[in-house]
Amino acid sequence: MSGSLIGTLLGGLGLFLLGMLLMTDGLKQAAGPMLGRVLGSSTQTRWRGLFSGMLVTALVQSSSAVTVAAIGFVNAGLLTLRQSLWVLFGANVGTTMTGWLVALIGFKIQIEAAALPVIGLGMLLRLSGPGKRRAALGRALTGFGVLFLGIGFLQQAVAIDFRHVPWAFAGDGLPGIVAFVLAGLALTALMQSSSAALAVTLTLAQGGALSLTLAAAMVIGSNIGTTVTALLATIGATSNARRAASAHVAFNLIAAAVALVLLPFLIQAVDTLRSLLGLDASPAISLALFHSVFNVLGVVLMWPLANRLTAFLQRRFRTRDEDAGRALYLDRNVASVPSLAVDALRREIRRLGDLALCTVWARLGHSLGYDHRPQQAEAYGPLTHVIHEFVTGVNRSSMSENSAQALATLLRVQRYYDTCHELSAELLTAMALPVDASQIAIRSLLQAGEQLLDQLNPAHAGFAPLSAGQADTFEADYQRVKASLLSAGAAGQVNIVQMDALLRSLSALRRIISQAGKAAHLLAALNTD
Repeated sequence: MSGSLIGTLLGGLGLFLLGMLLMTDGLKQAAGPMLGRVLGSSTQTRWRGLFSGMLVTALVQSSSAVTVAAIGFVNAGLLTLRQSLWVLFGANVGTTMTGWLVALIGFKIQIEAAALPVIGLGMLLRLSGPGKRRAALGRALTGFGVLFLGIGFLQQAVAIDFRHVPWAFAGDGLPGIVAFVLAGLALTALMQSSSAALAVTLTLAQGGALSLTLAAAMVIGSNIGTTVTALLATIGATSNARRAASAHVAFNLIAAAVALVLLPFLIQAVDTLRSLLGLDASPAISLALFHSVFNVLGVVLMWPLANRLTAFLQRRFRTRDEDAGRALYLDRNVASVPSLAVDALRREIRRLGDLALCTVWARLGHSLGYDHRPQQAEAYGPLTHVIHEFVTGVNRSSMSENSAQALATLLRVQRYYDTCHELSAELLTAMALPVDASQIAIRSLLQAGEQLLDQLNPAHAGFAPLSAGQADTFEADYQRVKASLLSAGAAGQVNIVQMDALLRSLSALRRIISQAGKAAHLLAALNTD
């Protein structure tokens, strides 16, 4: 391979990737609000999720952007994992639009005559409207032109020399197919862009350097190569991100395996479909159609498997918070027997109290300058939801009066813990004062509160309600610190805003201990019944 060929090839690839980057960034900026609206409101069914993923990916020309958005919605609770899978599968189909752009436009126009004016127009829009949607569209238009300029250089590279490279005429048998699957995989993993690998494949096929069978094998390999990016993205990612990436990997691997087995039949089917649609008999058009059929086949294959895949993924990549948010004692069988239901609910609400008070305990530790065991605040909401569903399903028809009273008491305990969890957000870092008597008094109050919370935690070995003396002592200490802070604020020794924040924080701690104390008395009473 000559130096000019290598330079032309690398330059063409570089321009194509730069064009894709500019076009995708511009389209994402221009269509950003729409992307959120479509994904947030159009995923209630499989079909709507599928078409939403296809539409948004086709518009922004980035399946990665759609994947990241879908994961963000799952993390925010706006989408379930089940809904997000169809968005991801739709994104795989939508990304085939790049191949159609290259096949229908890239090989049909005179690159210099069309691409250069488009670049100029795009930059004019970019410079004339900074900060506006017009600038984003100009960026996208510039990327569009640069992309096709890169295709022009790729075509030149093929025209110069590639048709005379020995490997270009590898046989269409199994060794050749396997070799080009691996070539597509390696090219995609190297460039981190299936679109760029597809452009190279289309160019080689259109220039006569590859047969349709080997080019199709390379397309399959490039789709497998996208899973490398997905797997790399899971390193250090959230559980939802890992599940979404795993769904993407499963989709591409299953579709690739079936497509390889059916490759001769698929190529014949694509040729027949191209004739029926009245499309040109060019290798690029056939490959673009193959790419679409291949990904649609993946959707068809995943249709009956989606529910099982969702259930499988939800059992994997679980975080400590997610495990804490699952019920340990509640299920439908227990709900059918009222006496068992009440006992199971009591155990689960003790866990809920532990989550609430550990969140408070960890925040106090931060205020005091040292770390407690990790909070599990994110698990609190899911566990309360499970408890609510369980209580709704409890069979009350055969419930005794004692069980009914115990159930009412446990629901009241849960409300106390809910208040503790809500108030924990009001606890501030209270050690921002100068080292003086008021700061020491605050620190002592926080330490006392920390010790009381440890005693009031229903999951701890020393769990017990507060005695009247403990409650009175803490109340007296709180009132002294409050009076000291008010005096310091009136004398100008403490910033009024800071004083107010500290008072609200300490008041929240006082209420938390009061609510946790009420819950502890009720739980202790239930234990002695």
